[in-house]
Amino acid sequence: MSSAASGRGKADDGPKVLVAGASGFAGALAARLIDRHPQFQLSAITSRSDAGTPLNALYPHHRVPLVLEELNLELEHHGEVDAAIVAYPHGASAPLVAELLEGGIKVVDLSADFRLRDLDVYEEYYVEHPHPELLGEAVYGLPELYRSAIAETDLVAGPGCYPTAAILTLAPLARAGLLDDVVIDAKSGVSGAGRAATQKTHFVTVDENVTPYGVGTHRHAPEIDQELDALGADGIKVTFTPHLLPLDQGELVSCYVTIADDAEVDDVVELYENAYAGEPFIDVVTRPPGVRDVRETNICAINVQVDPRTGKVLAFGAIDNLWKGTSSQALQSLNLMFGFDETEGLL
Repeated sequence: MSSAASGRGKADDGPKVLVAGASGFAGALAARLIDRHPQFQLSAITSRSDAGTPLNALYPHHRVPLVLEELNLELEHHGEVDAAIVAYPHGASAPLVAELLEGGIKVVDLSADFRLRDLDVYEEYYVEHPHPELLGEAVYGLPELYRSAIAETDLVAGPGCYPTAAILTLAPLARAGLLDDVVIDAKSGVSGAGRAATQKTHFVTVDENVTPYGVGTHRHAPEIDQELDALGADGIKVTFTPHLLPLDQGELVSCYVTIADDAEVDDVVELYENAYAGEPFIDVVTRPPGVRDVRETNICAINVQVDPRTGKVLAFGAIDNLWKGTSSQALQSLNLMFGFDETEGLL
């Protein structure tokens, strides 16, 4: 079936969406979610490495029968769309994003190219930025924090998976001015490394093993700092260490928080319940969550408590790194950008 032949019986007047880079884990899931969405139309899926291959041959469980094509914005079903989800690597994404915006197409970018507002920080952790002039136009794609701005923008920067879990888990404390020092012990399944890296990872190096990586240098640390600072934790520098688990997907952050000297913690559970009251994709739960609790959902499950011995706040957050950490959160933002209920296609 060609890319233009999708639709699954939906009306053909909904916004048309291109998924660029659909052969990777994030892009493939984004294509699945758009293909099943009650409003959006999946116009085309593209890949530089797997053009000519049906997506359901690469990922049978997604059940998307479209054929991956080489990106060509001269083609009507590539270039004459209403929105695009771009799942390219950092550095490679920005030029395409710039071209899409120039054509009046709304974009949710899943790379790191527009997440960091400070150009120097981006170039320290990534590469020379191809389009720094667009940094000021991007809205950080955490709907729970930037819902109104996302609804008004043409460019959403999809957060990293670790920052999604960490920021949502710490946001109520940051807003309340309670953060003094934060240690984040994070764990994720192998899919967080992406399809190419996962294919190179030998089973025996992962199975029955837990490994820290990116110690002191991980690119997501300044992203977490940036957003906690914006919430009121001025100048905070988190200690962030991720660990690789023998799971295909799923992510857990355990956050150990030293409270500011002049702060008082009354009822930390009530603080979280009030902060996330009415949020459709945040569950404040009564016990520390596990990754299976949120698998294949757009939910972030959070548990918070105070350690009576140390006085520290212990906050735990679990997400599916491919869903809330990447692709379903992108759809949540895309819903807002087009004025749809943000839960459309996600419940």
